[in-house]
Amino acid sequence: MKKLIETIKNIWKIEELRSRILTTLGFLLIYRLGSFVALPGIDPQQLDALQNQTADGLLGLLNMFTGGAFSQASIMALGIMPYISASIVIQLMTMAVPYLQKLQKDGESGRTKISQITRYLTVVITCFQAPGYIANLKATLPPEAFLLSSGSFWFSSIIILVTGTLFAMWLGEKITDRGIGNGISLLIMVGIIAVLPQAFLFEVGRANPLVILVELLILLVVIFASVLLVQGVRRIPIQYAKRGATAQASAARQYLPLKVNASGVMPIIFAQAIMFIPITFAGLSESESVQNFVTTFSDFSGFWYNFAFALLIILFTYFYTAITVNTNQMADDLKRNGGFVPGVKPGKDTATFLDGVMSRIVLPGSVFLAVIAILPAFAMNAGINQSFSQFFGGTSLLIMVGVVLDTLQQIEGYLLNRHYDGLMKSGRLTGRSGM
Repeated sequence: MKKLIETIKNIWKIEELRSRILTTLGFLLIYRLGSFVALPGIDPQQLDALQNQTADGLLGLLNMFTGGAFSQASIMALGIMPYISASIVIQLMTMAVPYLQKLQKDGESGRTKISQITRYLTVVITCFQAPGYIANLKATLPPEAFLLSSGSFWFSSIIILVTGTLFAMWLGEKITDRGIGNGISLLIMVGIIAVLPQAFLFEVGRANPLVILVELLILLVVIFASVLLVQGVRRIPIQYAKRGATAQASAARQYLPLKVNASGVMPIIFAQAIMFIPITFAGLSESESVQNFVTTFSDFSGFWYNFAFALLIILFTYFYTAITVNTNQMADDLKRNGGFVPGVKPGKDTATFLDGVMSRIVLPGSVFLAVIAILPAFAMNAGINQSFSQFFGGTSLLIMVGVVLDTLQQIEGYLLNRHYDGLMKSGRLTGRSGM
């Protein structure tokens, strides 16, 4: 406890770090306040039907990512999710579009242009999602909930929802630039955490204390396992050839760290986006077979939904790792700097060796990721309500663990640069820079 208090004092002594933390908290507070402001023309007292609709199922999952703004018909109802969707599309297009590939290789200027393209695509996606959200409001809420004429409500609400998403995107970018941590990830994490107290209190009210204690212990175990998944690495020993005055230092054996989960939480987000497709097209056909298919793959706790979800996560883990970990470049960098893996020839053989190692460690990592992702279904089948069961795994838990570790890593960097002790007595925190 004394060590913690001393660390907090040291954090407060660093003026730049103190300013960044306060700026981050201020922007997060603005984002949370916006989630409670209802769309003009809607009676906030008439939202019971919408809240019942988002109490479970896939819409409940969407509501969790927006911190409850989706069920409150808020100006931030769509949250930052359109920006996440745009980012996923741009990353996929980077593999197929030569222009985006060139921008990716152009360094900072290229990344700036890609960010601008992502913003424009966010506007397009939000313009498609906003009418869908309003149509759902019209179909769900009673007529007396709407205080404006239909035309005025549609026009004003679309403009406000698009503006709300752009404002959330702006807040996230400002947090990244002027605050601490990755802004977009922090906005998602804050939304997830905002739902936790209500879900926990509801679970406490319906279960006896012993069951609650067991649930919390299981949750702690899952969090510990998630930390291991986020921080796990496989170290490949490497050596450097002796060169001139630095021979003694360069001849020392070092290690090349390869992450067990190099793709982070992106495979889950990719897979989740695909699993949202059935509910998106649910109303386009009245065929009984189509409706049965939609019902089966919209059952958040059902076998086929979770089987397909886990399989997609494993496939996307291999896919995303292949585009983020360039073993050929790693082998070229080692060869250029006089490094080599003992027993493996530099160059092409080293690239083949690293690719084989990555293929072997990605399999258990992807399976572990899939298991954690479908744990909420096991919790729901065990009798835990969906709102609280979301914190037993899945995207929510991995996002929280990854974002917290990344933020703590940045804080520790500031402390160590000012010659203070880090957040841990031994070792270094290993975070994940964003999503």
